[in-house]
Amino acid sequence: MTLIHGFRKISEQDIPEIRTRAQVYEHVKTGGRLLSLLNEDENKVFGISFRTPPRDSTGVAHILEHSVLCGSRKYPVREPFVELLKGSLQTFLNALTFPDKTCYPVASTNVQDFYNLIDVYLDAVFHPRLTENTLRQEGWHYDPETPEGPLNFKGVVFNEMKGAYSSPDNQLYEYSQHALFPDVTYGLDSGGDPEIIPDLTFDDFMAFHRAHYQPTNSFAFFYGDDDPVERLRILDEAFSEFERGRPGHYIPLQKPFREPARMERPYAAGPGEGQKSMFTLNFCLPEAADPDLNLGLNVLEHILIGLPSSPLRKALMDSGLGEDLAGAGLETDLRQMYFSVGLKGMARGTADEAADLVLSTLARLADDGLDPKDIEAAVNSVEFDLRENNTGSFPRGLSLMFQALTSWLHEGDPLALLPFETPLAALKERLASGEPVFEGLIRRHFLDNPHRALVALNPDPELAARREAAERKRLDAVAARLDTERMARLEAQARELERLQETPDSPEDLAKIPRLQLSDLPLENAVIPAETVALGAEPVQFHDLFTNGILYLDLGFDLSAVPDRLLPLVPILGRVLLETGTAKTDFVALTQRIARKTGGIAPQTFVTPSRPGPEAAARLFLRGKCTLAQAPDLCSILAEVLTSADLGQRERVRQIVMETKARREQRLVPAGHSIVATRLKARMGRAHLMDERMHGVTGLFFIRELAQRVERDFGRVRADLEELRDTLVRRSGLALNVTCDAKGLEATRSAVADLAAALPDTPAPAPAERAPLSLPTREGLALPAQVNYVGKGLNLFDQGWSFDGSAHVVGKLLRASYLWERVRVQGGAYGAFCSLDRLSGACTFVSYRDPNVDRTLKAFDETAQHLKNLKLDRDELEKAVIGAIGEIDGYMLPDAKGFASLARALNGEDEAFRQKVREEVLSTGPADFAAFGEALAALKDKGEVVVLGEAKALEQSAAGLKVERIL
Repeated sequence: MTLIHGFRKISEQDIPEIRTRAQVYEHVKTGGRLLSLLNEDENKVFGISFRTPPRDSTGVAHILEHSVLCGSRKYPVREPFVELLKGSLQTFLNALTFPDKTCYPVASTNVQDFYNLIDVYLDAVFHPRLTENTLRQEGWHYDPETPEGPLNFKGVVFNEMKGAYSSPDNQLYEYSQHALFPDVTYGLDSGGDPEIIPDLTFDDFMAFHRAHYQPTNSFAFFYGDDDPVERLRILDEAFSEFERGRPGHYIPLQKPFREPARMERPYAAGPGEGQKSMFTLNFCLPEAADPDLNLGLNVLEHILIGLPSSPLRKALMDSGLGEDLAGAGLETDLRQMYFSVGLKGMARGTADEAADLVLSTLARLADDGLDPKDIEAAVNSVEFDLRENNTGSFPRGLSLMFQALTSWLHEGDPLALLPFETPLAALKERLASGEPVFEGLIRRHFLDNPHRALVALNPDPELAARREAAERKRLDAVAARLDTERMARLEAQARELERLQETPDSPEDLAKIPRLQLSDLPLENAVIPAETVALGAEPVQFHDLFTNGILYLDLGFDLSAVPDRLLPLVPILGRVLLETGTAKTDFVALTQRIARKTGGIAPQTFVTPSRPGPEAAARLFLRGKCTLAQAPDLCSILAEVLTSADLGQRERVRQIVMETKARREQRLVPAGHSIVATRLKARMGRAHLMDERMHGVTGLFFIRELAQRVERDFGRVRADLEELRDTLVRRSGLALNVTCDAKGLEATRSAVADLAAALPDTPAPAPAERAPLSLPTREGLALPAQVNYVGKGLNLFDQGWSFDGSAHVVGKLLRASYLWERVRVQGGAYGAFCSLDRLSGACTFVSYRDPNVDRTLKAFDETAQHLKNLKLDRDELEKAVIGAIGEIDGYMLPDAKGFASLARALNGEDEAFRQKVREEVLSTGPADFAAFGEALAALKDKGEVVVLGEAKALEQSAAGLKVERIL
């Protein structure tokens, strides 16, 4: 047996569809596993994962995921993870807890940076410095307000999960999974139930690490163009300190149900929400590791609910029983797959009727057969996605790691699900033979499957108060059992934790964290290929990039002439153009055609300040993609929807509006920080004002009112849509963007030219006036949540400050040091952000899942003084510069590069400006931090405040918030 750095090769194979050579290894001494994927992708990925099925809902796996990154044997600083965030070129750096595993992935395009990240992460997981204070900080602890009490719960994960439990959609997802798997780990909450998290003891915390965090229970993964032998050496060095141990607990299969199950649960609702229930019908399916069944069910999911016209989605939406689809669809990340579908925005007591509709629709499809065009559309869409392999900002290698773990974690072949050509060819062959493949899947896995569960979630306006009262009763009961000495001890522990949190790491320990040097950074920005070419009479922005035979086509329509009253309608128009049919093609046929003949078309609003200001660069984009051979189809479809979309389909418009309303309301809690930032910035520039009207709280109020208008005066709504279309859809001012290689441009030239020529050639109307919103300077937005999202900001340009690239370095350091420590570590929030728009001067500070209001506002106010007093050594400064360059040089796939280049052309950020910013970043010095602090000094007295959270917390704040309930 030949060993390479302690590893023996188990298998090796080429996977041409992802242009990768795969090697599977075992570490002989420990039994540690390695999947090594070799290819030419410069965005290298490493991950180490552990099988970590919890046995309760204390959140031990989740808390441990946080805790191992709080210092290790080799790197004895408080938070090596944060030090990496400060000074790395990383393209991904995080840790993730799943119901059955915990993963620690990193990615970078720089090989030395990549190795640095791996070194810190391996030492973190195998040799963490876990103490009782680690558990108190990251998990939970008692925090007496005074030596006499009262007690409070505090902890990062505790508050994170309070935020998660404030989201009805998150609860519905969890309950749906729990209902199907009551007897195995998937029936527990690996993230932690806030009511159960305080049951976690330090002994159980440590025992969980000892049992699971060792090489025998590990699954290591490499991907990219780095040295494959060096991968083995790095891992052997980490693994060889250990002996072979016991693998973590295997996850058994859930025993099949003999009859369907039912679960009803409440969720915390605000006043006036008494009718908004939601439900899912959930089907337990076989193991995910079967590639043929996995692919077949993925295609079936697309057939059933993947398009607005898909038969199961359409039946549910046409029923009028709910406002939007609910459920996860097909879940393939666990050992057993499951399918979850339902509705949200329902009248209480209608879940059974909706569940019957799901079953009757599935029965009709199985009996009568599926529409061949639905099948063709789904197969084309799934195949396109597989071949494109577009993971957005997510590294491609990370997506493959999660796919491999689906089978690998359960002692299966890690390569089972990575090759797709064979199962895809087999599926096509079965369909070509006339076999009713999907009808059989429906009957076998849905209709004839008693292992299903109906989950109904009903609003309860009193639940939040009961939860708060129960928590207070629990804390008071604990306090009552404590004598004065023990209470004083708890108070001393809490203050000791605060002292440790406030104690800086020594320069010697910080210097141990590996990092790049400034000399390792390129002095010039990477330039995205861009040129203006003429296709017919219209200029086109063209980006000559390798796209593997795919055309990315963007059409942007100028929003500058849209009046304020119609701005909130723009996102609705984007969907209506694509989802109501045209004068020639009905809604169902149109959506089928898009899926059959293209890789998809999606609307996207784009609004940003522009140089030199104060105007906004604002567009409604339709973004399409297809193979080069499909370009005539894509362009023909775009021309048809833009020139003849049927805006008079009242029922489809109603459904689109109700879906949009439900999605925006659902987003309020999980994306509260974004809502707050958008609301704050609406006061700070024309582009931000437009964004708030389209996507912020103002936009939500408009959508709610629009839902009523559709019912009582659709004629006026239709007239508004037609006016908006006539204002936007024209050749003048059109931003036309093409991303592919030069050969692809020639192949698609005539189709794109014909599309542009088909648009109306009418002159552009004059830009619209923009009236400011009348907003209070201290605003509270109330909704039923157990956490807050606290924001404060002002426009620095109004304070006489001029942008300098050093602000990116200041912002990077603030996020990764001062705000992290004050708001997250000491304050217990899950996160905190500061953002500066370099084109408008809008500067905002926002917290995420925060138990505090006034404490966080105080931390924001003291930022300026912190910067002015900051004694920054050279090492810390250089780390911040490196981190800022890492953000500037963020990795992008070809479609993202093409769109980013177009965005820069629209907002005036030419290459000379961007290079000047880079040079200012690289030359940042200590004086720049003080100068930014001076500019920020006005935040305390002149900054405006927006807080989203529970009404009681807002009303009790000393900030003097004007409170308005929004949910």
